[in-house]
Amino acid sequence: MIKVKENYLKIVEWSEEDRCFVGTAPGLMIGGVHGSNQRIVFDKLCKAVDEVVALLNKEGKPVPQQALKNKYSGKIALRITPELHRSLAIKALQRGESVNKYIEEALAKGIKE
Repeated sequence: MIKVKENYLKIVEWSEEDRCFVGTAPGLMIGGVHGSNQRIVFDKLCKAVDEVVALLNKEGKPVPQQALKNKYSGKIALRITPELHRSLAIKALQRGESVNKYIEEALAKGIKE
């Protein structure tokens, strides 16, 4: 049996659109829980994750593996259009950087937004 609280990513974030905290477990369940108290939302999310895993086990369905436990090499094979590749190469040249460095910085910036 899986120790759920230790094996699944649980994210609780403030949602301006919903005007409350929203808790999700990406890769395990669609949707999530919400409420006005961050700690209560997290506790409700942990319970929901436990329930989803218990239900999958009961029905004999596979339980998704947690992505956080994977080891990542830091390499990504990315398919893009030749036009985008060219544009990225030009932007990187303008900044005196490699295409890889330019894309890495752009991705990091995009995640922070």
